Amino acid sequence: MSHTPHDLHAEFPDATDALHTLKTGNPHFGKLADQYHDLNREIHRIDSGIEAASDDRTEQLKKERLAILDQVAVMISEVQP
Repeated sequence: MSHTPHDLHAEFPDATDALHTLKTGNPHFGKLADQYHDLNREIHRIDSGIEAASDDRTEQLKKERLAILDQVAVMISEVQP
């Protein structure tokens, strides 16, 4: 299986502990992380040519991924010292 770029640990390399804390203790974060993972995997498959999608669909998926990243960044900032 290939490496999927843009996973949460790659996006927030200095927040490994915060990501773990959120994943294990915050159900809302867990849902966001799962949504992000699904979106990211779909985008990767489109970008790799494994799946077909219109440019509009791809752009929408990337906007959704960015919106989740924004939410995750706020959550990380709330748990990091």
